[in-house]
Amino acid sequence: MGNEGMTYREAGVDIEAGDEAVCRIARLAAATARPGVLGGIGGFGGLFDLAPGGWRDPVLVAGTDGVGTKLKIAFMMDKHDTVGIDAVAYCVNDVIVQGAEPLFFLDYIGVGKLDPVRVEAIVTGVAEGCRRAGCALIGGETAELPGLYTVGEYDLVGFCVGAVERAAIIDGQRVRPGDALLGIGSTGLQSSGFSLVRKVLLEKAALTLNRHFPELGRTLGEELLEPTGIYARPLLAVAREFDLRAAANISGGGIPGNLPRVLPDGVRAVVRRGTWPVHPIFDLVRRAGQVAEAEMYQTFNMGLAMVLVLPADQAGRARGFLEQLGERAYLVGEIVAAGGPPEVVLT
Repeated sequence: MGNEGMTYREAGVDIEAGDEAVCRIARLAAATARPGVLGGIGGFGGLFDLAPGGWRDPVLVAGTDGVGTKLKIAFMMDKHDTVGIDAVAYCVNDVIVQGAEPLFFLDYIGVGKLDPVRVEAIVTGVAEGCRRAGCALIGGETAELPGLYTVGEYDLVGFCVGAVERAAIIDGQRVRPGDALLGIGSTGLQSSGFSLVRKVLLEKAALTLNRHFPELGRTLGEELLEPTGIYARPLLAVAREFDLRAAANISGGGIPGNLPRVLPDGVRAVVRRGTWPVHPIFDLVRRAGQVAEAEMYQTFNMGLAMVLVLPADQAGRARGFLEQLGERAYLVGEIVAAGGPPEVVLT
């Protein structure tokens, strides 16, 4: 009778599958290369040289975020090539609102059982997100963790590093009463509030992902998997051409939770509802779950991906500039004087 010992493969970890996944990822990462990238995927750390960028007094800006329970929709639809865009978007959009150019990105994929083909699909989305943002995918981690994740499920997290000249940091300190609020239209739900979305649409209303909704122009599943927009190029272009005093990424927490984060004390942001179109998906969620309007605005972006603060006499031209770049832009309110910490009023 043999006395063979246990192997790592028998414990649930397949090193050969991991090696295959790395080979597939390396090709995708190479396509995102930009000046400054040193080496490639496979080392213990990603290398990036700031010198080719011609920086004088650079400050690094870092951000991290995950896709969240939107991944549950990807599992249900067995479609994995778009959630990587969301991972990049949520990190990049946090970095750019401080004026930083996104330089490089790393991802983390945790799985119960590693499927190289599925990992390749996920990273295809990550690479596409990096391409849209203008940053390089220089590394990451794919961890096979049997027993931690349900079969067929995974987690996806991203990390982005950007740089901005110290003198060009956008920190909101120059925001003044009389400044205008300029909104950039979102792609829909993006990646926030999906725990409520799934509870309302899939459990309470018992809707199916393959059901076509005329008001959406596609199936519910297609709508829910619509990737988050990446606004690096248009926002940084606005910062170069106009006096961009503050910018807020409207993610989890909605407009009331995110806009105050970039405003100084002593001001109030007055946001006028009805000055921008609200995508039909939000009304579907509201009606199906009888969700109060205040809860909707506190949970979702409600159609605005970004809110920018500029001098009032520049806002109209900045709106036209964004539209020429292919974005939907709206004048949505103004900054007024107030006492105490910054706040948002929806009127």
